[in-house]
Amino acid sequence: MPHLDPSVLIDATAVPADRGGVGRYVDSLTAALDADGARLSVVCQPRDAALYGLLAPRARIVPAPESVAARTARLVWEQSGLPRLARALGVDVVHSPHYTMPMTSPVGSVVTLHDATFFTDPSLHSSVKARFFRAWTRASLARATVCIVPSRATANELTRVANADRRLLQVAHHGVEGERFHPPSPEEVTAVRKALNLQDTLYVAFLGALEPRKNVPALIRGFARAGQGRTDPPALVLAGQPGWDTQVESALDAVPHRIRVIRAGYLPFEQLSGFLGGAVVVAYPSLGEGFGLPVLEAMASGACVLTTRRLSLPEVGGDTVAYCGVGAGDIAAGLTELLDDPARRSTLAAAAQLRAKEFSWTASATLHREAYGRAAVLARRARH
Repeated sequence: MPHLDPSVLIDATAVPADRGGVGRYVDSLTAALDADGARLSVVCQPRDAALYGLLAPRARIVPAPESVAARTARLVWEQSGLPRLARALGVDVVHSPHYTMPMTSPVGSVVTLHDATFFTDPSLHSSVKARFFRAWTRASLARATVCIVPSRATANELTRVANADRRLLQVAHHGVEGERFHPPSPEEVTAVRKALNLQDTLYVAFLGALEPRKNVPALIRGFARAGQGRTDPPALVLAGQPGWDTQVESALDAVPHRIRVIRAGYLPFEQLSGFLGGAVVVAYPSLGEGFGLPVLEAMASGACVLTTRRLSLPEVGGDTVAYCGVGAGDIAAGLTELLDDPARRSTLAAAAQLRAKEFSWTASATLHREAYGRAAVLARRARH
């Protein structure tokens, strides 16, 4: 199929003010596409217009109406205002980077579907969220010209559980920003330790929303077991959005008195390399990921990572991270082995840092541009 170099409108209006994984995906991809010479327009929340102007200085930045700050209003605008904007700008493709899309589009449509766990493990999400994203995943698979997924595991799962046409799925791994995620300097580590009141205490790090899919209660219980009997046990630092996992509090309540668990909340971007790279281990015992960006970011920060073999995580970590099961006992065993073996931690961290260099936003942008070209060709054929 011949590829075009189409003009593309990225709809960044769903990106929240506090950047989680999806926000980092949209921001980093936009910057990489602009640097790669893509013909780009970005529609965004008015509060983000200046940011996208800096990230993509060659792109046309269009602030959306103030009303789209409310989710329901944004979804309504997506169905009516976004197609009108695409016509007005004369673009060839609209990229909707977070599951939802205009049901009728005057141009080619590309949608990013980040994972399949709404189908495979619906209990890991709120019932409303699971129903919403299952419905939109099916709608996007049926109506979008091309769908982008961040891993082969996600493509395989969507093919299996949602009858996706594998030929219309484009796998494009996420990347990692070397300037932001790198082995930290002593000063960066010291700054994070000071902010978290850690002093000289070793710590195990977790980065992610406290939601059931991240398996944080099992991590807390496993960490407490791994710390028992140690003269100077490390602390566990949980960084990320509060989430809605109701089991976290009960797990925290059961932690023995001398075992320290810190809820750090949302950490600024500039602290993440120091936080991840300064940890003795980064633990991410997720029950399933569409990609697993925190694992890659920890790898790039020179951390020793302990994660699971669920879905896409081995696709990211390869043989440069340690793996464990998802139960508290499995996590305790994995942590104990790493805490007791500094040489293995160093070997894994060095190998992971090298592997992380294989995941770049430049490479991801190239694959996204391929998807845009396919979408433009297929949309043109459909119109004639």
